[in-house]
Amino acid sequence: MVAIPGLTPGGGAVVTTAERATGSSYSGNSTKPENPGEEAERSMSIIYVARSAKLGHWSSDVGLGKHTYKLGVAEPGQDPKVLAEAGWAGETDWKIVRRKDVEELDEAAALERLSRKEKMIAPNLYPKLKGSVGVFRVNQTHVENHIVVTRALAGASELGAVKPKPTDFADYLIHNATRS
Repeated sequence: MVAIPGLTPGGGAVVTTAERATGSSYSGNSTKPENPGEEAERSMSIIYVARSAKLGHWSSDVGLGKHTYKLGVAEPGQDPKVLAEAGWAGETDWKIVRRKDVEELDEAAALERLSRKEKMIAPNLYPKLKGSVGVFRVNQTHVENHIVVTRALAGASELGAVKPKPTDFADYLIHNATRS
């Protein structure tokens, strides 16, 4: 067995007390947090899509269609369910349809990206919305096309008729809000 200077018999590098104090070592382990998952959780935002049956009924009555959804981004440490319970647009029956952890995404960027594909309902134009930003009118045809293209790219053999569910609408909104 050949002894290599600086290595212990177990194979790990020898770290001096001075290197521990300054955090400089070859392995770099001393600069990592004690619990790496904890820091990752704190930096992860949550993008969510919520749906209100009452707001959907109202939007259908005023000619916007029944497919209205709220897209938002919860900051690290916030729970979207708590935000939904507080309500938006004067309604308190909001349910979180889908949520996804994303890195470094703020609500303004997500809304701007999604606005390229779908029409956001102007919160100042409709008094019912009471200033709620992020409420979108979603075209069902766009969601159906998204499902068909996704299935085709995945190699699905059957591309038959599609009847989108609320979770399909949410997946479509999240996909378009998170893509660059």
